[in-house]
Amino acid sequence: MNMPRARANGYMRVPPAPPPAYIPPKPSVSYMIDCINKDSYVWLRNGESFWFFPVYLQSFGVAGFRWNGVTWVFYGFDPRLVDAVACPPIPTLF
Repeated sequence: MNMPRARANGYMRVPPAPPPAYIPPKPSVSYMIDCINKDSYVWLRNGESFWFFPVYLQSFGVAGFRWNGVTWVFYGFDPRLVDAVACPPIPTLF
């Protein structure tokens, strides 16, 4: 994948804080584009799940920062691998 490199200052900044301490409910319908620059919980088709802070999205790849339990690490993957994504707070109709 030809994704941009992480930069200390610019459009790809490391998230300033850890993700929430809970796992949000898995939505039945979700779109990665709605979660750009937000703490997001990702479920992959292979059963893996993790906190992710997406900063870049194209049809061939998504890039951002993955929480490893201690710090954010730059990470990229194919968006076709995503089963669902949630970026709390979950919006309401009100």
